[in-house]
Amino acid sequence: MAATDYKLKICCMGAGYVGGPTMAVIAANCPDVKVTVVDISEKQIGAWNSDNLPIFEPGLLEVVQSVRGKNMFFSTAIDETIAEADIIFISVNTPTKTQGIGAGRAANVKNCELCARKIAEIATSNKIVVEKSTVPVRTAHAVKRVLASSAQDGVTFQVLSNPEFLAEGTAMDDLQNPARVLIGGEQTPEGLAAVETLASVYAQWIARPQIITTNLWSSELSKLVANAVLAQRVSSINSISALCEATDADVSEISRAIGSDPRIGPKFLNASVGFGGSCFQKDILNLVYLCETFGLHECAEYWHQVIKMNEYQKKRFSMQIVKSMFNTITGKKIAVYGFAFKKDTGDTRETASAFVCRDLLEEQAKVHVYDPQVERSVMFMELSYT
Repeated sequence: MAATDYKLKICCMGAGYVGGPTMAVIAANCPDVKVTVVDISEKQIGAWNSDNLPIFEPGLLEVVQSVRGKNMFFSTAIDETIAEADIIFISVNTPTKTQGIGAGRAANVKNCELCARKIAEIATSNKIVVEKSTVPVRTAHAVKRVLASSAQDGVTFQVLSNPEFLAEGTAMDDLQNPARVLIGGEQTPEGLAAVETLASVYAQWIARPQIITTNLWSSELSKLVANAVLAQRVSSINSISALCEATDADVSEISRAIGSDPRIGPKFLNASVGFGGSCFQKDILNLVYLCETFGLHECAEYWHQVIKMNEYQKKRFSMQIVKSMFNTITGKKIAVYGFAFKKDTGDTRETASAFVCRDLLEEQAKVHVYDPQVERSVMFMELSYT
């Protein structure tokens, strides 16, 4: 398709776990839309342009291969891509702050601000800017202020919130057949028009009733709350698993019994070592910080307890291993099958496996780890952060 034949041009800033798969599915379902994923990392872009993708997700490679070079492109030409785009997604990492105000809880939105400044610097025509990263409430307002303060004469921006609700391991199906797509925008004629432009992209393969539109603040907060509630279910059943072990009850039978209640449902009720991944803990801590910021200390402590229970479960699992081996594992060889935080992914961020391995190593065990999707260097890197 010639460059002039595209009905819409999309730029995604950030070639990570969210940006890559999301843009691939958009490109696959919208052949009249040009989608370009940009990143400052030549290594990351090089991997996306190969068949050895930088992330593992079932079905992702096949979709990328079907659209790459047709209407989907991966590039380090950030300025040129921003200049020609109609819609710009910001899909960059927003890690928990490690120092300063809110350290250990608040999200660091520095990368979002840098993207906004770059957009304002380059854009010579009106743009729709979409928050895809998980961000604190009112980040869109901050992004809009940055854009407005640095915009070139006559250039205007509409900022939307379009949070992702993906589960690693099933992300491609989540994108192709989502339970819902959420789009938040300003409730002005210009804002509503921008919302409709983005909604029309998703509507090419998603039924309109599943595309929910709301205001910016509700959209931003919905993502944090969704992850907090899911994590809460995991911590709830894990707390019951400890009670079951003390009383000889079977936690799997309890999960089945309560999960058959349609008001509860069976999902996220399997007892485990604890939740991991890049989202749950980070988003709950962000929610805790928001509650504290607004003086809602009881609410903050309520959600913080979900994190505390998760830490307790991981430590309890490690101690059970030691207890079952005559209270000493010094010098004993222990095999660990699986290092990623869940099956069908290579993501090791906040994986419970790393915390268990750390505890076993502290007890001077010889730990041997196998995971077909995780490289040895990545395992050691994660252990160094744990």
